[in-house]
Amino acid sequence: MIKIEHVSRRFTGRGGTVDALKDVSIHVEKGDIFGIIGFSGAGKSTLLRMVNGLETTDSGSVTVDGQALEGLGKRDLRTLRRKIGMVFQQFNLLESKTVYHNIAIPLILEGTSKDEIARRVAEVLRFVELEDKRDTYVSQLSGGQKQRVGIARALATKPGILLCDEATSALDPQTTESILALLKRVNREMGVTILLITHQMQVIQRICNKVAVMETGQIVEQGSVLEVFGRPRTEAAQRFVRTVINDRIPESIMGLVRDETRNHRVEQLKFVGGSVRKPVIDHICRTVGVEVNILGTTVQEMQDSVMCVFILQIFGPDEQLDRAERSMDEAGVLRERMVIN
Repeated sequence: MIKIEHVSRRFTGRGGTVDALKDVSIHVEKGDIFGIIGFSGAGKSTLLRMVNGLETTDSGSVTVDGQALEGLGKRDLRTLRRKIGMVFQQFNLLESKTVYHNIAIPLILEGTSKDEIARRVAEVLRFVELEDKRDTYVSQLSGGQKQRVGIARALATKPGILLCDEATSALDPQTTESILALLKRVNREMGVTILLITHQMQVIQRICNKVAVMETGQIVEQGSVLEVFGRPRTEAAQRFVRTVINDRIPESIMGLVRDETRNHRVEQLKFVGGSVRKPVIDHICRTVGVEVNILGTTVQEMQDSVMCVFILQIFGPDEQLDRAERSMDEAGVLRERMVIN
C-alpha cells in the first residue's frame, strides 16, 4: 500500500544543513495501522508528508497504492491525493463555518453534486456520532468534537489511506481514548489503512499493529507492536516502551535483593499471546522445585492481545535454576536474566 524505500531528505537554511531523513525504508501493508514514533525533530512529520507528495525526496522512492510519486505531474498527484485523507493535531478547521460546511469542503472542491455532498456528509456524521452537530459552528465544539469533525472531513472522499499527524496530542486522556477507538473503527469497518505519527507510546499500544521507531532522521527499530514491546533492541525503543511498561525494580525492593544471601537469580518474563495461558511459574515451582518471589508485575493490552510482565526472584542451587530457565524458554516465554548491581 505504501512503500518508502531508502529515502533521504536534507534541508538547508540559515541555521545550516539538517538531514531530516537518512536512508529511511518502511512498508505499510493494506489494512495496517502503522505507527511511527519519535521525539520532536526525529523526522516523523517530514516522512508523513512524503506520502502525500507535500515533500519530495533527495534520494530513494515513495510508492503509494502502486504509483511512484517521483515524476508524477500535478494533475496525477491531485488524483492520488483524493485517495488519501489527512487528520491534523490542531484540527485545521474553519472555526467560523458549520460542521456541515467543514466536512463538505473536499467534496465541493471535487465538484461533487449537492445531493451527493448531503448524502456523504450525513453518512460520515453518523459514523463519527456527531449527527446532532450538523449545523453547529466549529468554534462552539470541544476539542474531541473538533477532531471527530476532522476525521469525518478526511473520510468524506472515501480514501483508502488515512494519515494522522499527532491526532491526539492536543486532547485529554479520556478524549484520546475515544478518538483512538474511532480510528480503530475506521480501520476495521471501512477498511482504511492508517499511517500515524506520534510521540506517545500509549497510542502505539492501543491501536497499532506495526511500529517504527525514529531517531535523528533514521528508523532505528521496526516490527510488529508485540515484537518491539516484547524485546526492544535499541535504547530509543526501550525508553518509549518504559513509558507504558515499567519493567524496573523499585529501589526499595532492589535493596532487599542485594542483601539476599541465598543463591538466587532475578528473571524478567514477558508473556505474550498464547504463552499468557501457560502456568509457567507454577510449573517451575512444582516440577523443578525452585522457590519463587514475585518482585513486580504489570499487564498491558495491545491491539487484540495481552502482554504480562513478571519480575521474579528465583531461589535454588544453580543446577535447579538452569533447569527452571530452560523450562521457561521451552514454554515460549520471553525471558531475560536481570543483572543486579
